[in-house]
Amino acid sequence: MNIQELFMLALIPVLKTLLIAIVGLFLALDRVSILTAEGRHHLNNLVFYVFFPALCASGLISSSAATGIFSLWFVPVSVLITFLVGSALGWILVKITRTPQHLHGLVIGCCAGGNMGNLPVIIIPAICAEKNNPFGDSSTCTTNGMGYVSLSMGIGAIGVWSYVYNIICAYGKRDDGDVSAYSRLRETKHGETSKRALDSTTRALLPSSNSKDDELVYQGPIDEAKVSVSTIIEKKVKSLVENIDLSVLFRPPTIATVVGIIVASISPIQNVMVGAGAPLRFVESSVVLLGEAAIPSMTIIMGANLLRGFKRSGVGIWLLFGIIVVRFVVLPVIGVAVITVAKNLGMVGSDPLYHFVILLQYAVPPAMAIGTITQLFEIGETECSVIMFWNYAVASVALTLWSTYFMWILS
Repeated sequence: MNIQELFMLALIPVLKTLLIAIVGLFLALDRVSILTAEGRHHLNNLVFYVFFPALCASGLISSSAATGIFSLWFVPVSVLITFLVGSALGWILVKITRTPQHLHGLVIGCCAGGNMGNLPVIIIPAICAEKNNPFGDSSTCTTNGMGYVSLSMGIGAIGVWSYVYNIICAYGKRDDGDVSAYSRLRETKHGETSKRALDSTTRALLPSSNSKDDELVYQGPIDEAKVSVSTIIEKKVKSLVENIDLSVLFRPPTIATVVGIIVASISPIQNVMVGAGAPLRFVESSVVLLGEAAIPSMTIIMGANLLRGFKRSGVGIWLLFGIIVVRFVVLPVIGVAVITVAKNLGMVGSDPLYHFVILLQYAVPPAMAIGTITQLFEIGETECSVIMFWNYAVASVALTLWSTYFMWILS
């Protein structure tokens, strides 16, 4: 295929995504008022608790027989690389642009956590559906591609809801040192037990005249010299562990990913649930049916949420430019280098579709779940909407160009 054909092939799924997102944006307009804030909240709950987990699990289960779940070990490695490199670049960016401290977590999270869910889920089937696609038979391409994407978005969801969630919380304290929204959230959900946990978090974040630990940290170099380095490191690690909310790891997408991997890994369970002759095949069919609702729902929500960024401003132009450069210039180049080295070392096999899905991890805009996290903490909501709007606007062009280039180097 020539470069023009590849460009059109890459453009079609992006146009589909934009069209559905525009529908969501239209439904969220004040004059239409169909997808109101309350409506988005309920739809988002359905996606988060039902549709998206079903999509993660069904994609892994359906493709396990054809691809072999253990042969996809490089997918989580690649996701980890995107988070590590993105975090480093985001930290450099906040230092260069002198971003306010309470937004450091948001900027680092946007640079680290990419949208490995609804965008690849739309792009891969759309490309596979084209007769002249470079990845072979349409049915096999879709089945295998959805397996790759499902594992990618499952691992990505774990990263966003563990790492990004906690880093936004850690940096998100107000100027007066009070993480107010986090306090209300924990008190509402968990009562007095969570109040005690929050008190320990606040003590870890803020200096206190009554804390012995704080004396080690804040009393100056004379007192620090009296304490061994190992003791200081131990207290730092203990404070960090106390501030990490591990409950975010047990989210529906994470649990669904684990269940999908278990079913895909154990042949007896797979034989009972997967296949035309399986006695419990209706279970898999039902999960697949629920998962099919995830793609349009997530894209509609994405379009509705972007409306806030269209209406408001307040983020520095250089900060926006920096995030866009990180996500659509630096990371894709690093992705090409990673896949080239992995291919030369024989770590990723010979399937070009597998390589393409890995490369997409480096070229997507920030994860939309980051917007949900900022809403939970009431930290940087407006700024997040602006960042998301401009990143997804640029993605309509950048993702098309990078997809074209990826298919060209792989074909």
